[in-house]
Amino acid sequence: MIRALTGYSTRHPWKVIALWAVLGVVLSALVPTLIARVTQHQTGDFLPRSYDSAAALQIAEEQFGVDPDATTVTVLVARSDGRALSAADQKRVEAEAAKLGQRRVIMPREDDGPKFLVPDRSQMPRIAPAMTAPDRSFELFSVQLTGNPSDKGVQGVYRAFRDAARTQFSEVGMRTGFTGGLADTVDTTDAHETAAKVGGALVMGFIVLLNVLVFRSALAALLPLLAVAMIGGVAMGTVAGAAMLAGRKLDASTPNLINVVLLGIGIDYLLFLLFRFREQLRNRPDQSAREAAEQVSGRVGTAITSAALTIVAAFATLGLATFGQFRSLGPAIAVAVLVMLLGSLTLLPALLAAAGRKMFWPSRTLRHKPSEGRAARFGALVTRRPLTMLTASVALLATLAAGLAGIRMDYGRDDSGDQTPAAATAAEISRTLPAGVSDPTSVFVTATDGDTLTTARLDGLSHALTQVKGVGQVGRTILNKDRRAARLDLYPTADPQSQQARDLASGPIRDAVAQHTPAGTTAHVGGTAAIFADISTAVDRDLKIVFPVAAALIALILLLLLRSLLAPVALMLSVGLGFAATLGAATLLFQHGLGKPGVNFTLPLVLFLFVVALGTDYNILIADRIREEMQRPGPARAAVARAVRHTTPAIATAGLVLAGSFATLATTPGNEQIAFAMALGIMLSALVLSLVLVPALAALLGRSIWWPFHPRPTMGGHPQHQANAPAPEPDQVTAY
Repeated sequence: MIRALTGYSTRHPWKVIALWAVLGVVLSALVPTLIARVTQHQTGDFLPRSYDSAAALQIAEEQFGVDPDATTVTVLVARSDGRALSAADQKRVEAEAAKLGQRRVIMPREDDGPKFLVPDRSQMPRIAPAMTAPDRSFELFSVQLTGNPSDKGVQGVYRAFRDAARTQFSEVGMRTGFTGGLADTVDTTDAHETAAKVGGALVMGFIVLLNVLVFRSALAALLPLLAVAMIGGVAMGTVAGAAMLAGRKLDASTPNLINVVLLGIGIDYLLFLLFRFREQLRNRPDQSAREAAEQVSGRVGTAITSAALTIVAAFATLGLATFGQFRSLGPAIAVAVLVMLLGSLTLLPALLAAAGRKMFWPSRTLRHKPSEGRAARFGALVTRRPLTMLTASVALLATLAAGLAGIRMDYGRDDSGDQTPAAATAAEISRTLPAGVSDPTSVFVTATDGDTLTTARLDGLSHALTQVKGVGQVGRTILNKDRRAARLDLYPTADPQSQQARDLASGPIRDAVAQHTPAGTTAHVGGTAAIFADISTAVDRDLKIVFPVAAALIALILLLLLRSLLAPVALMLSVGLGFAATLGAATLLFQHGLGKPGVNFTLPLVLFLFVVALGTDYNILIADRIREEMQRPGPARAAVARAVRHTTPAIATAGLVLAGSFATLATTPGNEQIAFAMALGIMLSALVLSLVLVPALAALLGRSIWWPFHPRPTMGGHPQHQANAPAPEPDQVTAY
């Protein structure tokens, strides 16, 4: 199957390239529209209804008409001179707010984009009075906008509303402040806009420069980016289309994560092909480029397929998760990686066949054998002192893994540390009102005995909640239209995003609700703090299931690829140690070093899947080459040295590219931990595990590492070598 795909692609390269080009242009154009339709921003919607906060969210939507796609902004209005609001001032503020609520906010559009591809988010804001400060220093309004806060169109609508409100209130001598999830997202995005653009440009420049230095060719430097961008557009369109057909919703962060993954692994796979293609052309200067491309693609395609299926299998295990954000992330990345695999087996071989030796123009390295270099000396060092190298690498990883001591999970909203205008407004509100005013914890009560609810019937519960330590204020009881459901808003004194607020919602508040809910009714506690408290429970459960299942599937793939029992165990132990070292380093830096509440709650699971799955790519590459070299006559250690010599340039370059790709996440607010951990994990996997630990272990064990099926040396070498080229002399060095 693999050789059939690569063979057809190298025999008919221009047909394959044209097909991918058409798909890339069409689907890339549709991606913004499709992604906007399948993403959601309500984290609570990812929880099963069996969780208390999810049940509360369902009641809010069904009984109180809460729009699940709505996002709320809290607007602060105060006198510009700092004096307290008078009765006349309040009437003036309310009149201006009413005018804003009657005016449609038009979404700004970019001039360079087709209008029919960008959904129109223009809308009428829903404005309602919220609260007045006890000292009358300001008045609060609640503004509801519809749409995902990560949607650029929704962000544009918010900016337009914010600017209009500022202008309108300033004309009557008032100043304004804005806070809430959308306001904070926009402020943080604006603050990081330049850094994101510069960071992205630097990474692209780094990848191009690295490829130029390695291949000394402009075409080989630019082709990876163009090819991966083309396949990536098809992959994102496929993911969005599959989500629509399946009725699945994606988290707002998923598309950005997929783009980074596709960029990294796509360039990795192309680099694997380019290095081996160059080696083949050097060894067989008389062979046609298309024939060389076909042979190389068929051989490397097996390793690429195994590496890609490892990622797919790992993320497929997220289908077992109870937390919907994980459950949607798994299939999305699996589909994207499968598309990238298909592109790696068709488009990339077609490009090699079409470009031929011109791929490496103007470099003249194809005309002569390179002299012995650092890769050969490094391979000799690893195999000459395998025990020392193995001990040193294990000691390094174990030292970093020691940072896991005292690790804590942080379930709050990622904090970039920036003092945004939204954060300043929230701080101003909390100085005179409970911190939870802008994001209350809500108790939803429903009648189950057939009677209607009254405020008097719920007075006991309301009074009990006021006695809970940490609850600063309890709002009035709100009944729905048929008086079968009621809502009580609680305003905690703690920041709704803090661990203190989550402990309060999941502990004392739920305890008070359970003890004082009137007979004939049921009650559920909802709100941000309650949702994240339940998420912590769901994630803890998911980690215990996904980790072992993913490890078992990856081990099975390694078993089938390497046809050995001992080698897969060794590789799995090495990547497991790499995962522990990466998570330990992240804990040391962010929790112990920078004083964060803990590591982001998604980090262990995402890091495990990415570092284990993507890191295994490099282990597969080096192990497959070691097995290939051991099928040639000669000592096992010499075979390992040759494998390290051939694969070091490819693995080191690919690792740097993938780590650089993940580093771009640091320019996205709130992703600093993931960016650091991913980049470090990939570097450890490539430079320590694949190039030191695994080869050193193979040098120590020799051909016994393939137990119980020992690869037997054959006269003349492996059949692939016989077909491709005579074995290079000991003093000749070729890159993978």
